[in-house]
Amino acid sequence: MTDTEDTEATQRIDVVVVGAGRMGQGIARAFLAAGMDVTLADVKETDEDRAPYRKAAEQQVLERLRADADSGRPPQLVVCDRESAVAQLADADVVFEAVPEVIDVKRDILSWVDAHVADDAVIASTTSTFLVTEIADLIDDPSRVLNAHWLNPADLMPLVEVSRSDRTDPAQVERMTGLLRRIGKIPVVCGPAAGYIVPRLQVLVMNEAARMVEEGVATATDIDLAVRAGLGTRFSVLGPLEFIDWGGGDILYYASRYLTAQLGDRFRAPSVVEDNMATHRRGLQDHTGFYEYDPESIAAYQAGRMREFEALLSLRGPALRAEPVLSERPVPPPDADR
Repeated sequence: MTDTEDTEATQRIDVVVVGAGRMGQGIARAFLAAGMDVTLADVKETDEDRAPYRKAAEQQVLERLRADADSGRPPQLVVCDRESAVAQLADADVVFEAVPEVIDVKRDILSWVDAHVADDAVIASTTSTFLVTEIADLIDDPSRVLNAHWLNPADLMPLVEVSRSDRTDPAQVERMTGLLRRIGKIPVVCGPAAGYIVPRLQVLVMNEAARMVEEGVATATDIDLAVRAGLGTRFSVLGPLEFIDWGGGDILYYASRYLTAQLGDRFRAPSVVEDNMATHRRGLQDHTGFYEYDPESIAAYQAGRMREFEALLSLRGPALRAEPVLSERPVPPPDADR
């Protein structure tokens, strides 16, 4: 570890999570589990007494906390209302906005945050609905704004998608990804595109799975088991683009043409797949595809990935072979007149 990395890993970072719902609680728990103090601000304005809600939120965060008992001073959680959060915002290095996905609510809260944080604080929305370009317009200085899309449950899922706009300062992106790595998360960076990475992929998969149930291709149980035992297991070791290279871009090329003819244009391959096919960039067999491969190290690379499969299946195998725990609801055939 370099001196710079050592300093970054030990320096105090003041984190404020604005919004005390499920996502906010999960983010707070992730920082606490990593031994870092965090403020969780309940900013919902109502005539009702919110003190019981804040107490319940605090209990829920702490009850599910899986902190290291030997980490030294226990991390501190402060759960406060909007008025008390002003002082916490003034000292914040990073603010995560986790309020409901309503643009007027976000506009109100982000304007309030912007008015009280220091000039060098990073402001990150956890939205999955609005692009970072839209969020940046709600802040006076868009260079410090980005989206940090956590997957639920936020404390358990490793991935956080960091979306930046052309106006986001690259140093702030590095600052955010470094902080996320510090608490054990795996950040990926993407541009301001609808659906980020994971939601865009999973919506396609979920809709196609539902379509197969509707068409009577297979039961929900068998489709889910096929994904858990096959697709999901495979893609947890080989990402989809790596898998194209592994199996060969020509396989995807011909499979896409067949499925397009049988099932429609939603299976048509993008231009990059056709271009790779035409220019002999089919993956491992050509030593180039979406990735570049050193011919001398391909065997070691393949052996390493196979060891990952073996390790994963040794843990997941018994659960996958267990009897299903859910009862299916019969799905009527699609109405031709609908």
